[in-house]
Amino acid sequence: MAAVPAFELSVLERICDVLAATDDGLTGTEIAKLLSQLAISDPMPTMTKRKRLFEALKQRQERDRCANNAVAFIQEAMKPVRHTGSPGWFDYKREQLNKILSFAGFELTERGTLQSCSAVKTLSEAESRANRLRADLSKRGVHHDVLRACRAELLQQNYFHVVLEATKSIAQKLRDRTALTGDGAELANAALALGKKGMPFLAFNSLQTDSEISEQNGLLNLIKGLFGTFRNPTAHAPKISWNMSEPDALDLLTMASFIHRRLDTAARTPRQI
Repeated sequence: MAAVPAFELSVLERICDVLAATDDGLTGTEIAKLLSQLAISDPMPTMTKRKRLFEALKQRQERDRCANNAVAFIQEAMKPVRHTGSPGWFDYKREQLNKILSFAGFELTERGTLQSCSAVKTLSEAESRANRLRADLSKRGVHHDVLRACRAELLQQNYFHVVLEATKSIAQKLRDRTALTGDGAELANAALALGKKGMPFLAFNSLQTDSEISEQNGLLNLIKGLFGTFRNPTAHAPKISWNMSEPDALDLLTMASFIHRRLDTAARTPRQI
């Protein structure tokens, strides 16, 4: 990795405040383990978690004359695989970190890696980047899979990619739940249509009555309509030609959230590929 310019101490201190927060941050044991794993000295192990972590990263940054090891600690602490049991924690901490990192010209991606971005200079810019849409979506109780799928684009208020990533997340869940391949309407039909056997791979209900069959077909058509309206144009049209407003994006994400919840509770039938 190329040398990363040293973080200003105010930025480094706030990063440590987030990662080692008293109530919901890394534990003292976790901090010790990560520092040891990265061969970063732990000069004040008896101090409070935040001061302990700050002193360890500050001294290493001063020794290295760059922030590479501080970056390595952040990335190791925020590896998504470490937080599979608590995705909400990962999303929350990532949002907090990005508000701080944006002042240094970095952002933490949904993969848990730091990437360069244009540095902000005011608090309002940082808050905007990390971001207004998030609050609106949280109020709506949007499904966490939708938030994870489009997190990087939400930080940039990029509605075009919000639409694309939200619909892609639905297709991925269909593949994950059924082991089918493909995409778009073809995938939706393969996973949810009754077909000649009268049995879909995923059933939203018991399919015993006309109303239940109608619901199955209706949800299938809703997903196909979503793919047809948003997935195909956004996947192929130039970004500049696709006019996606914030209200439209919010409505789409809410619809995608509804579909995710129904797919979560859908039953996998005995049907084989």
